Formats: sequence, C-alpha cells, structure tokens
Amino acid sequence: MTTLSHRIIQALDRFNATHPWDHNAHFHRWILRQLPRRCGSALDVGCGSGDLARLLATRARTVHGIDADPDILVRARGLTGPEAPVTFAVAEAPAGMPTGPYDAITCVAVLHHLPLTDTLAGLRERLAPGGTLVVVGLAREETAGDHLLSLVSVPLNAAVGWIRNRGRAAPRPVSMTAVTRPAGTTFREIVREAGDVLPGAVARRRLFWRYTLVWREGSGTG
Repeated sequence: MTTLSHRIIQALDRFNATHPWDHNAHFHRWILRQLPRRCGSALDVGCGSGDLARLLATRARTVHGIDADPDILVRARGLTGPEAPVTFAVAEAPAGMPTGPYDAITCVAVLHHLPLTDTLAGLRERLAPGGTLVVVGLAREETAGDHLLSLVSVPLNAAVGWIRNRGRAAPRPVSMTAVTRPAGTTFREIVREAGDVLPGAVARRRLFWRYTLVWREGSGTG
C-alpha cells in the first residue's frame, strides 16, 4: 500500500468516525419490502434496541423480539409504546428461540455470532407454512468480488454519512447494535450451507459490508 493510499484510508476513517450511521438500519426498509403487507406474527432475532421490531409491527399483528443482552432490552422496552403489539424477551439463539410458528422472521447482523447450521435449521423450524425468513448478515471477505464491494463501500459510506448527518459532525455516536466479533464464515460457505438447510434461499452480496438472504417456506419443495 502506498503512503498516499494509507493517508486516504486514514482520512476516511476519521471522517466516518465523526459522521456515523447505522449500517444495519439502512436495510430495515428493504427488509419490510420482502414481507407481505400484513401477517399474523413476526420474530426478530437479536433485536437490540428494537428499531426493527417496531417497524415489523406495521406489518404484523404481533411481534416478538429476542436478544441475549438484558440491558439492551431494557432500552428496547423503554422506547416502545404500550400500545405497540411488541414484546421483548431475553433469549439465546438458536436453542432459546421461542417455538412459534411465525409468519415472518428477521435476523440482522447476528448470524455470524451463532452456529450457522444449527441457527438456520432453528429458524426454518420456527417459520409458519408460507412464511418468510430475511437475514442481513456479515461474511468474511474472500473473493475479488468481496474485496471490490468493500472498496466501493468506503467512499459511499462517507457520502451516506455526510448526507445523513447533513454535513455536520455528529456530537456523539449514533445508537446502533455494535458488531463485537468479526465474521469468520465466507459468503460462499453461507450460500452452500443455506442451500442445504433452506432449499431455494436467495442470497446476495451487498454494499456496506453486508449480505442478504431471503427464504420463503415451501420455495424449495416444488
């Protein structure tokens, strides 16, 4: 790496630190578009402070959010109005996930913390007939395509941060669910495993160091 390239990366890192935004929340509206306009029940695995769970309540009659961190759930409950059809519970995935079944299940930036095969199987078992599973996750970079998307994401990340912060440095960090462990599984490994556990699942690499996976129960049986 040249000295100029290193300086550019350092400058972008400093800019991003003062113009932060939530990469996971960026996909929330996209997640909603994968779901039916109305459904009976939804489960958000690794719900954090409940932002997505509250959005899911605009589609589902009841929403259940689970997270392994009891402190973040205190905040989630405090941010959720009593009229919202959303409940939160401390639970470890995959073994501690409620049995359901659920018409919609979401899992954002959580899967890389969990045993991949067991978690995918557990999510499949809790999905109601015809239900939809939507995953937004992180994968370890491996291929040239992975590295290219990562490279393209760097200046775009700065641009989005500038726009969302209206050109001003943020006075304090944006509230977001922190990634506490880097992804160890590559996108190709995730696709291969999902193909075995969730036949017909559609996975895509995305900008901003994420991938998406959508599976509709019954889609791989025809």
